[in-house]
Amino acid sequence: MSPYAGDDRAMPERVPGPPGSRFAEIHRFESIDSTNRYLMDQARGGAAEGMVVVADHQEAGRGRLGRRWEAPAGANLLASVLLRLPPGGVSGYLVTAAMALAAADACASTCGVEAGIKWPNDLVDADGRKLAGILAEADLDGPAAGMVVVGIGVNVTWPGLDDRLEGDGAAAPPTPPVALSTIWARPTTPSDLLDATLVALEPRLAALETAAGRSGVAAELARRCVTIGQDVRVDVDGGPFEGRAVGLTAEGHLEVDVAGERREVVAGDVRHVRPAGA
Repeated sequence: MSPYAGDDRAMPERVPGPPGSRFAEIHRFESIDSTNRYLMDQARGGAAEGMVVVADHQEAGRGRLGRRWEAPAGANLLASVLLRLPPGGVSGYLVTAAMALAAADACASTCGVEAGIKWPNDLVDADGRKLAGILAEADLDGPAAGMVVVGIGVNVTWPGLDDRLEGDGAAAPPTPPVALSTIWARPTTPSDLLDATLVALEPRLAALETAAGRSGVAAELARRCVTIGQDVRVDVDGGPFEGRAVGLTAEGHLEVDVAGERREVVAGDVRHVRPAGA
């Protein structure tokens, strides 16, 4: 793909996406506040499914729970895609999972890094360090109802602050960061990673349109989810709890065994708990 456009944020460079996919148009910025914010505004203005926005630098990038995502210009992949939720009450988490699986494929195909998926939305290396984070956002009503923006940040040559919050005594996030460049078998670029991710995402989105396809995506997620089998601490609105992650539901939600009782986690921060001496 061509280099990023200049610094005129109102006039992004527009280039075609991968042929044969729903990703017809990519908006490329040198700098922007947030790719998710820009794309959600486009959705509210009537943009069609498949629009992609990518930035060399984000001034106000965010991870889950409002954590900041910071990186120097050109160091990481910072992108968002606009999708329409498939009919039939498809879990929004399966859409996020489709992105995680596609990005894991892209890491393997472009630079030889085998990434696992840490529930709910991180890619991690073999040592459990964070390679990428994913953030999905949607409006429940209004002009963008039924649409979802899925953003991804991949640590390519700089691990970043791993969405750490600044000030107010906030705790560090549950997963330490690592850059692809410290572990890859061959170099890659943010543009190559984006292309490979979109190519791998298309068939998974198509799969979500059928019950059998959704089952296949959920099964693939379970196979590649490194959280399953781990002792975990889960922080949820009702307070933290600990247990053993034992599986995923058909919607992609985490199942945790807590003292013999299976508990379903729809949303929350999850830390892998290492036993003493491990």
